[in-house]
Amino acid sequence: MKEILKENILNKPILYSFIIFMICLVIRIVEYFIIKTDTTFISENFIHKLIGIIILLFFLKVMNYKFKDIGFEKNKFFKYLIYGLILGGICFGISYFIEYITLYANSRNPSFELYVNGFCLVGNEVKHTEIIFFILCILLNIVNVIMEEGIFRGFFLKVINNKNNFLKSNMIVALLFGLWHFVMPLRSVINGDMNLISFIVMILGYIVLAGIMSIKWGMLYKMTGSLFIGIGDHLFNNIIATNVLHIVTNTGADELQIVRILIAQIISFMIVCLIYKKMKNKIPSNL
Repeated sequence: MKEILKENILNKPILYSFIIFMICLVIRIVEYFIIKTDTTFISENFIHKLIGIIILLFFLKVMNYKFKDIGFEKNKFFKYLIYGLILGGICFGISYFIEYITLYANSRNPSFELYVNGFCLVGNEVKHTEIIFFILCILLNIVNVIMEEGIFRGFFLKVINNKNNFLKSNMIVALLFGLWHFVMPLRSVINGDMNLISFIVMILGYIVLAGIMSIKWGMLYKMTGSLFIGIGDHLFNNIIATNVLHIVTNTGADELQIVRILIAQIISFMIVCLIYKKMKNKIPSNL
């Protein structure tokens, strides 16, 4: 049975990546709509990410892959992780500056605040400043990033790239990663927190934004053979820019958060594309 499944994945990697994606997506939907872990004091839907890691472990065993085979390479782990955090820090530093100047020019009296809240498309007034929430935020986002990078950029990209060129493989993974993020706006529109037009715009925006991020992290994996630069950048996006470092004005908090993330990711994407183009002749054809 194991060998048959392995052979099917190797022969039809796109189909089986989509099947695995749908399994993970259904579990994600169940948590968002039924369990609703992010509405508890934890403020994060992490159960489906833990299950996703278990699913990843299962398919690694099926394929006889080790973690290093999908980019969790121990060599230079710390170096690459720091590179990723630096990439995120520089690009978000620029976007935070643009956001601050824009708000200041419009007499909004912006200021920076450190607190933890759950990411919400329609605003979240809960502010947690206790150390336990910062620790939870970091730990749960590590789980989040390991699952997403391991499955999308690690497993999917590797198996699809076995039978397809890297550009096609990376684009397919980017599409799946974009679709992965439609659950949050779907819940918002069903709950009446968002109208249909906003929902459609948000879905398209998510597919584009998450797609750009996925393509960038895929290129970083391709260039280095390691997921850890992407993991560092992903962690900075999820922890600092989304959950911890906020810009508060006299009319609210993080009113331009989506713009902040978009600007940072576009800058980051352009930097990685330039590096990728420069290194293209030195990059191996397969992951």
